[in-house]
Amino acid sequence: MQTRAELLFIAELAGEAERYDDVISQIKLIINRFGGRLTGDERNLLSIAYKNSTNTLRASWRIVDTLEKMQSARASTMLRQIHLLRKQRAKIGTELADVCKDIVKLLDSQLLPLAHQGEEKVFYAKMKGDYYRYLSEFAQENHDQYAEESLNAYKYAYKHALATLESVHPTRLGLALNFAVFYHDVHKSPNRACHLAKAAFDEAVVSLQPPDGDPESAQSLRDSLQILQLLRDDLILWSKEIQDEDDS
Repeated sequence: MQTRAELLFIAELAGEAERYDDVISQIKLIINRFGGRLTGDERNLLSIAYKNSTNTLRASWRIVDTLEKMQSARASTMLRQIHLLRKQRAKIGTELADVCKDIVKLLDSQLLPLAHQGEEKVFYAKMKGDYYRYLSEFAQENHDQYAEESLNAYKYAYKHALATLESVHPTRLGLALNFAVFYHDVHKSPNRACHLAKAAFDEAVVSLQPPDGDPESAQSLRDSLQILQLLRDDLILWSKEIQDEDDS
C-alpha cells in the first residue's frame, strides 16, 4: 500500500501534468485512508484541481451559450442547429453541476466537520460558497436554492473570518472578493458588492506591514497584495456601473 507521501507525490505529479481528475482521485484516496484532515499542500492541490476543472467547463459553457445566442439572432439559422447548440450547452452544464456537487459533498461529509477553527474552516466554507455559486449560475434547475446555499456558506465563512483571521490575511481577502462577486453576479446588487469589497479593502490597507524577512510571510503578503488589486479593479468597475445606472 502506498504511503501518504507517495500518494501526495502522485497528486503533485498529476497537477504538473494538468491531469486534474487524477489529482482529485489521489487526494480522495488520502482522505479515505488517513481521514479528512488535509495538510496545507494537500488542501491547495485539491482546491486547484477543482478550480481548473470547473473553470474549463465554465468557459466552454459560455462559448456555446454565446454561439447559441448569435445563431438564434440570425434569420438564416436552421432550428436543428439551434437545437444542437442547446443540447451541447445542457451537456456541459450537467458535467459542471456534477463536479460542483462532488466537491460540495466532500466538503460537507469529510472536510468541514474536521476543520480546525480559523484559516482551515474559512478556506473550506469559502469553497462551499464558490461551488454553490457556480451551480446557481449555470444549473438549469434549483437556481434559487443554490443561490441561497451559496449565500449561507459565504456568510458563515465571512463571520468566522472576521473573528479569527487578520484583515490582511489572503484567505480572508479572497473570501471577501468572491463574496462580493456573488452579490454582483448572482444577487445583481453592485451596491452590496461595492460595500463589502470596500470594507475589506480599507481594513486590509490599514493593517499592511512590510515583510519581516520570513519567506512564508513575504509570500503571504504578495498574495494579499494581488487580491487587493483585484478588489480595487472590481470596485472601480462596479462603481462605474452604479454611476451609469444613476445617470440613466
